Amino acid sequence: MTESPQSEGGTVLGFPLRGFGLFTSLLLAFASAFFTFFATTTVAIFALLGWNLFGHHAVSYADSYRYVGFPAFLVVLVVALPVFAVLWVRAKMSK
Repeated sequence: MTESPQSEGGTVLGFPLRGFGLFTSLLLAFASAFFTFFATTTVAIFALLGWNLFGHHAVSYADSYRYVGFPAFLVVLVVALPVFAVLWVRAKMSK
């Protein structure tokens, strides 16, 4: 077997955690938040669909955006921005 070279910063799911530029760090943070927004909103819409169909309720689907998707977006953004900022600063300091 051939050994692959190890990166010094480690990896997550095969992606290196070193060398991100400022734009890349911001892009990854916002992409994580947008993905979370759409994923949680989709789950919330289907949950409300079942709630409305099987429970004979009339809950507005806009509530899934307002009370599930947007707060999840903000939580992930608040966590991701400092994480990727620290990775960017570490990359700048190591050069």
